[in-house]
Amino acid sequence: MDSESLAAAGLLAALSRAAGLLAELDHPFVRSEPFSYFVPPAGARTGTAFTLPDGRELCFTVSIAVFEGAFQVDGSIVVEGEVLLELPRKTTPDIRDGLAVLDDYAAELAAPAGRFIDEQLDNIV
Repeated sequence: MDSESLAAAGLLAALSRAAGLLAELDHPFVRSEPFSYFVPPAGARTGTAFTLPDGRELCFTVSIAVFEGAFQVDGSIVVEGEVLLELPRKTTPDIRDGLAVLDDYAAELAAPAGRFIDEQLDNIV
């Protein structure tokens, strides 16, 4: 494979890892739905949305996109538009560095997932 093909394969693998990690998030009292979609013109977002018993949606999301010749990576936990955790946007000119940040951000969101879900459930009762 040439270098562009290797970079594309690396991107697909990193998105699959992030999607898989966030899709594994679960809670015994909350329904979840993993999602992945493209963000035009050159990006992708993946994560898991939890529907809380009161109908609100709690989303764990990472994204990577190309903007002005660099890769931007974001990660957040949001409930109905309220940001509970926002990881700082990281910008890198190198795809390998961007993919490493994507992996890190997915893990950083997954680690406290149970706590964030439990906090939202506690706020309901």
